[in-house]
Amino acid sequence: MGTPDFAACSLQKLIDEGFDIAGVFCQPDRPRDRGHKLVPCAVKQTAQAAGLAVYQPEKLRDGAALAILKDLSPELIAVVAYGKLIPDDILALPKYGCVNVHGSLLPRYRGSAPIQRAVLSGDDVTGVTTMYLSSGMDEGDMIYQARTAIGETETSGQLFDRLAPMGAELLVRTLRDIEAGTAPRTPQDPSQATYAPPLSREESPIDWTQPARLICKHIYGMQPWPCATAELGGTAFKVFAAELAGNTTARAPGTVLRAGKDGIEVACGGGESVRITELQAAGGRRMAAGAYLLGHPMEV
Repeated sequence: MGTPDFAACSLQKLIDEGFDIAGVFCQPDRPRDRGHKLVPCAVKQTAQAAGLAVYQPEKLRDGAALAILKDLSPELIAVVAYGKLIPDDILALPKYGCVNVHGSLLPRYRGSAPIQRAVLSGDDVTGVTTMYLSSGMDEGDMIYQARTAIGETETSGQLFDRLAPMGAELLVRTLRDIEAGTAPRTPQDPSQATYAPPLSREESPIDWTQPARLICKHIYGMQPWPCATAELGGTAFKVFAAELAGNTTARAPGTVLRAGKDGIEVACGGGESVRITELQAAGGRRMAAGAYLLGHPMEV
């Protein structure tokens, strides 16, 4: 059970490793782009390429999905970024339970946006966790974890691309050990739990009162969607890259301090500043800030 690219990576790995996949569940096709054409998700495309049966129920609680699963009679259900909570009657169906690949080091960042929230929070390390699903959101007993450092300028999208194969490898290890009866089972410590709600466009604007590093992390964490935004010199921008300027200032947060070939330096909280190095003006194209300023000088 899964939907986006992150889940398709795990499905492909299970196919490559020769697992007997009784069926694949994913979200229904959704309209995309200006033409509103229905587009199959990454998991559906991967499943169809392998000749696997695909099921796309709108709901899991009306009995129809349970009937399909009873007919398929799976020994285990692997859930990766499916986008729906699994009801108790389905959780209880397979002999070996339902296992999940989650994009964080649980119990940190339970919820739907763990990868983005790790970047936005300025964490140095994150990873993936396999666990047994329970009725609570991401509260099940953990099986295995794999860790990785987060690059200082790594975007959420880039981190997704690195964690997806890590999760796929960990899922294979998990399933092999469950089959062998050697998989561990470690309860989560609820006192250590944090939550990762989905991102929204309302979070896009940069809060210049934040410390410089967290502003940079905001810029990288909001990619590929919904992107960080800022108004500089009276112009609205999407902001794609920035760096610590290493200067101190007494100017108010959000004040443009310098604007030139190296980018746009802006005052932040705590007397720090950041230098924006890549941006996109409304209606324009993404470019280096210095290149933008050649044709659009900014008063300081």
